[in-house]
Amino acid sequence: MESGNVSAVTEFIFAGFPWFQDGGLLYFFPLLFIYIFIVIGNLMIFFAVRWDTHLHTPMYNFISIFSFLEMWYSTTTIPKMLSNLVSERKSISFIGCLLQMYFFHSLGNTEGTLLTVMAVDRYVAICNPLHYQTIMTLRLCAQLCAGSCVFGFLILLPEIVWISTLPFCGPNEIHQIFCDFTPLLNLACTDASVILVQDVIHALAILVTSLIISISYIRIIIVILGISSLEGRKKAFSTCAVHIAVFLLFFGSVSLMYLRFSTTYLPFWDTTIALTFSVFAPFFNPIIYSLRNKDMKDAINRLFCSQKVFNVCDR
Repeated sequence: MESGNVSAVTEFIFAGFPWFQDGGLLYFFPLLFIYIFIVIGNLMIFFAVRWDTHLHTPMYNFISIFSFLEMWYSTTTIPKMLSNLVSERKSISFIGCLLQMYFFHSLGNTEGTLLTVMAVDRYVAICNPLHYQTIMTLRLCAQLCAGSCVFGFLILLPEIVWISTLPFCGPNEIHQIFCDFTPLLNLACTDASVILVQDVIHALAILVTSLIISISYIRIIIVILGISSLEGRKKAFSTCAVHIAVFLLFFGSVSLMYLRFSTTYLPFWDTTIALTFSVFAPFFNPIIYSLRNKDMKDAINRLFCSQKVFNVCDR
């Protein structure tokens, strides 16, 4: 009997669309626009940095890799959300749920690690400028990017394998808009204490990463305030302000979601927070990195001109 119950759940139903039920198409097109903008915006930044020799520096290399990751980070969840908005049965297979959860969080962990690297890069550039070129070489930059990806994708593998071995004997409704650890573990027929252990592990990872980044930027701000030249202070702060904005947007929403432990939100706020770090953060990042950065805007213009996308480039 127990074996039959354990094998009963082969798919999960998303129950995290309480206010989408009567207007799926109304939300479908704005979300589709956001997804297209995320893909095109981040690809523009990635190729602008790759093709423009003026941006072949460690800082812009990190930004291009981050933008490339953002595109795939969004792709792990948004297409399924779009499908659920127009489908009567908002379901996902057991394997599909595990894969979505693995790639979403692996890419998120990689981005978090890369944001830490970017904070350290800005720390060295501003607090130790005379040795920056010798410390942050292109080789080290490539190693840090590769290391972030390897770490991000390997650290969660044991946890995903462990979850795949848990018994799921019903119910099968995931109270979220995508597959996530806590909503999925709440459905497992096992000791609830494993959820607390998992929450503690994730909380420690978020807190340690946030602490490293926060200390780096606090130190940077102190050094910037000590610069005698007003123009020098503006230039240094404008460079770091972009990174701080992305850090606050990414880790702020992630912290609201994963540092709450047993605290529960109303379905509306739960869905809103999930949308913030899975949809809105990737949407605003291309805007922050391009519109707030003259070098990036110039590189994007040169990218379009070189491809003759717009005839106005020839004027």
